[in-house]
Amino acid sequence: MGSWSLKSDGTFDYWSPETFVLFGFDPSEGIPTLPKWLTVLHPDDRDLLAKTIERMFRESVRGDVTYRVDHPKQGKRIMHSTGEPVVEDGKVTRLIGNTLDVTEQENATRELKKAFVEIRALKDELYKENIVLRHEIGSTSMFEEVLGTSSALQNVLALAAKVAPTDSTVLIAGETGTGKELIARAIHKRSKRSKRSFVGVNCAAIPSSLIMSELFGHEKGAFTGAVQRRLGRFELAEGGTLFLDEVGDLPLETQIALLRVLQEREFERVGGTEMLRCDVRVIAATNRDLHFAIDAGSFRSDLFYRLNVFPIELPPLRERKEDIPILVNYFVNRYAQRAGKKIDTIQKKSIDALQEYSWPGNVRELQNVIERSLIIVDTNEFSVDKNWLSHEFQSRPRVGPAGRISTEQEQIEAALAQTKGKISGRQGAAELLGMPASTLESKIRTLKINKHAYKGT
Repeated sequence: MGSWSLKSDGTFDYWSPETFVLFGFDPSEGIPTLPKWLTVLHPDDRDLLAKTIERMFRESVRGDVTYRVDHPKQGKRIMHSTGEPVVEDGKVTRLIGNTLDVTEQENATRELKKAFVEIRALKDELYKENIVLRHEIGSTSMFEEVLGTSSALQNVLALAAKVAPTDSTVLIAGETGTGKELIARAIHKRSKRSKRSFVGVNCAAIPSSLIMSELFGHEKGAFTGAVQRRLGRFELAEGGTLFLDEVGDLPLETQIALLRVLQEREFERVGGTEMLRCDVRVIAATNRDLHFAIDAGSFRSDLFYRLNVFPIELPPLRERKEDIPILVNYFVNRYAQRAGKKIDTIQKKSIDALQEYSWPGNVRELQNVIERSLIIVDTNEFSVDKNWLSHEFQSRPRVGPAGRISTEQEQIEAALAQTKGKISGRQGAAELLGMPASTLESKIRTLKINKHAYKGT
């Protein structure tokens, strides 16, 4: 920092050694005159300095000015000078002040302002793109509640759109968590039955002793605990759609009754003698390969062909990874609203990690990971802990004809070997095979598999 003193007659009577260095003058030649000093200033800034000095003398005010200098050795520099008037006998007799080279600071500030302008422009562009994306999701990427633009999913939606206006029975196959019920609901909403009920039942979640009553109802006294007549799901869905989820887990006797309904459009309540007519569209879904079940004798082939009038196979999430950013955006907004949080950005490396993961639990697992992440996150930026993405079970058996294991027994034994004999719970064989633990235990007993032989292998 250099200091100086300027008298009222326009001559400098003091320059510190630093001032000579700042402006590139030789101290041996003495202090330059005011006009000579002005010559090293940028031509566009000379008038500004001259008027500032004049005003300080005339009005006895403090001066503060930034200006450019053409330094003879260092080139273009930026200076900042401040000065104070010295008053004697009511008159300003001189100005004293100091000068600082602020080139680096000014350049940094200029670059920062430029960066802010670019960031603002980018933010505006991202906002516009986000609006467009939201519009696309709402108009073209969304078949009811099914999100995605991948060709694999679009093929499924095209099939669903074609079959929806008909009354044909639909069989939806796909791994657990792929959104089979969403497709079923979408078909119903686009059908002529859309104003009537959509009734769903998870065949795997109901004990085999109660499934007949659940589907077809029962009369009072039909069995212990039947204290009054109860309508079944077929009657509740009259005129509408009945969705049979996990249809591959139906007991054989229930399969016979279901086959009769599909063929004759009639059924009897449990414990009843009256034949009831029904007008119900059936959409079934399974995460099992029914060909295996037929080979193993646990599923009737004639029922399969009645259900498989119009088959739709949902692709697993690992086969439509381009849909993951859309799904993430949707679930983040959904759960952020529930949690009362505001998320402005989604971390790119988290999106990359989510797209690299194989998603054995498919969309349902993605949904759970996002919900868990939003509970943890305490900033406006959404991110995912990669440790939550387990890679242990990426080689799970695939549902569908491709990549089949030759028998159901071999499929179960492969799952037991992979899970070291663990049946239920997270990362157990039941989860791996996409069936309830009770169903798997029953199959192990039926097939006489020694599950203990796999523990600790």
